[in-house]
Amino acid sequence: MSAAGSGSPGQELVARLRESSIEPGELARFLDDLAHQERVGCIRALGRPEQSRLYEVVEGFAPVQLVDLVPPSRADFQEVRHYGKNTLPLFSSFEKRFCRGGGGDPDDPGELYGYNFQTLSPLTGPGYFVAVEDEKRHEVLVDYRRLPDRHPETWPEIKPNDRGLSRFIYGFMVDTLRRVSEHVTIGSAARNGRDLGSWFVLCREV
Repeated sequence: MSAAGSGSPGQELVARLRESSIEPGELARFLDDLAHQERVGCIRALGRPEQSRLYEVVEGFAPVQLVDLVPPSRADFQEVRHYGKNTLPLFSSFEKRFCRGGGGDPDDPGELYGYNFQTLSPLTGPGYFVAVEDEKRHEVLVDYRRLPDRHPETWPEIKPNDRGLSRFIYGFMVDTLRRVSEHVTIGSAARNGRDLGSWFVLCREV
């Protein structure tokens, strides 16, 4: 991969994703070498074309597991923040917050709990979900059709995703997450099994 220029890390990542040939391993090393705030700035510099391209080029690159989203060192019900950027025209910066439920193996959890934190949450609802591994494709599925039965005390009340305005935002949705680097994943949204042509990129806190 050629050098992408001397601009900001975000500008460099955008430039790399616009090249005709992209090596996922080089993208991963580039992101891994950045400080956390630089990584967040990088992923929030990506628009729709770059996110779509990134989702495509990392397919099959490296597996992502639940322990990559919530490290085993975190306690049960201790949240892990993932800073995000989606391809919606407005309010595109958001967070997905994950935690591990109680009683499971921290090194091999069967599922994670989570919700979406963003400006419009009071209107759209918290968008709770359960995340599980797709063992065949080595990806993670964020399933809004399932709701946690418990949550950390600091998280909002669990509300269904098939009622009110939440139905149009999170209803019948399943997101697919792919690994980009140690801290970064890229996701694609589908409703009722149909791809929506909508992407988002996440950066896990350190």
